[in-house]
Amino acid sequence: MPTDTPTLAYNVGMATPSSIRFDPEVLRRLTAYVAAHPGTTLSSAGNRLVDEALRSQEHPLVIFRDGPAGRRARLVGGPDVFQIVRAVNSARHAEPALTSTELVGIVSETSGVPEPLIRAAIAYWADYPTEVDALMARADEEEARARQRWEREQGLLAG
Repeated sequence: MPTDTPTLAYNVGMATPSSIRFDPEVLRRLTAYVAAHPGTTLSSAGNRLVDEALRSQEHPLVIFRDGPAGRRARLVGGPDVFQIVRAVNSARHAEPALTSTELVGIVSETSGVPEPLIRAAIAYWADYPTEVDALMARADEEEARARQRWEREQGLLAG
């Protein structure tokens, strides 16, 4: 029997549910981690920590740490990835004719960070540019606010 009533079809995109069994000691530590980080759940913490472990497998010189700007990628024994990428961008802007080897060398020399770590930061950025670029933008905003505050203070103190 035909009908003139239109039909609406749609697909709902969802993460595929999966089940993971943790060793009791791992589950205890994960539960303690969640308790120490309000707003997280076992699922969200497990997802984030597994993602970070996989990223560290892809980029062995990158680890993840909490800090004032939140959780971020950091070089083993070095600064945050975004700080190195920011220095590379700055050096490229200041010296556009440099070769890539010269650019890495200058950033290494001026930052004191060994070239392999500079290259590791660049490689991580190449895989996760949105994340790193967002941290750079946030740092730029915070520096601009701090500079404006300092300038206002100096204006008041100068009379």
